[in-house]
Amino acid sequence: MAKATRQQIVEAADNLFYSHGYVQTSFADIAAAVKISRGNFYYHFKTKDEILDAVIDKRLTDRETLLAKWDETSSSPAGRIECFIRIVIVNQAKIMAYGCPVGTLTTELAKLDHASTDKANEIMTLFRDWLIRQFEALGCGGKSEENALHVLTWSQGVATLAQAFKDEAYVHREVDRILEWLAGIVREAQQAGN
Repeated sequence: MAKATRQQIVEAADNLFYSHGYVQTSFADIAAAVKISRGNFYYHFKTKDEILDAVIDKRLTDRETLLAKWDETSSSPAGRIECFIRIVIVNQAKIMAYGCPVGTLTTELAKLDHASTDKANEIMTLFRDWLIRQFEALGCGGKSEENALHVLTWSQGVATLAQAFKDEAYVHREVDRILEWLAGIVREAQQAGN
């Protein structure tokens, strides 16, 4: 029971930190979302920073699970990179409303010079390192990190502008463009491998 309540608190906090921001979300907001008393709430978490760390851990675990799923279900590195790229369409409604959950939290914490900034950055590092491995498997060699950072930069930029302009057609055009770029990278890697 206590574990389930703790998990509900973390889920609610995760959603609220994403939709309202870390600073704007209070203990009372989270307790109300979970429908528990503040006393019961404090049994699980003494500070908002403890909740933040639990939310970051959850997000990191969720992203590790997602990347592992892509590793298992897509037979090619290009296909796995494409899964990463298409996530902006899969999550388009949320991204247009609130931006990227990883990027917005990382940015907010960095502005605050918050102690958990480095911990939140672990998610970006996870994405970067995973993308590097995909480009290495594709045969990009020394350009793997550059390509990985290009995709990561692209995804953060598209998420930011999707939130700003709320333009679905823009998101689809940008996905098509980055997929064309990826196809060119695949062709280059294949030619270099021959």
